[in-house]
Amino acid sequence: MSDLMQMLVAKYNYWIYITLMMIGLYAMIAKNNLVKKIVGMSIFQTAIILFYVSTGAKKGATIPIIEHGHGAETHVVHAVDYINPLPHVLMLTAIVVAVATLGVALALAIRVYNRYNTLEEDEILAQIREK
Repeated sequence: MSDLMQMLVAKYNYWIYITLMMIGLYAMIAKNNLVKKIVGMSIFQTAIILFYVSTGAKKGATIPIIEHGHGAETHVVHAVDYINPLPHVLMLTAIVVAVATLGVALALAIRVYNRYNTLEEDEILAQIREK
């Protein structure tokens, strides 16, 4: 039992990502208010971004800049000694996309509110069915 507990504690960051993802998924599926759904989508995106950023981190590693360039002194470069920058770079793009998605979704929510005078999904669907 202690081995299982040690494994769970050692991977605490994954439990945080899973919890955030489930909160976001629950908000997107269970809530009827459009703004709450949008906030749930944003929480879900944030959890995924945090997960990918954490995959690029390594204990005891350094940034991938080779200190000794084309000098007379040559040494072997070990990839295990460096942090992979690719997940971080890709997540910078994902953050920009997430912010843009959030902005467009909130702008659409304002338009929906102006048209139907409500942000509740059930009421909007009822008004659409009446027409």
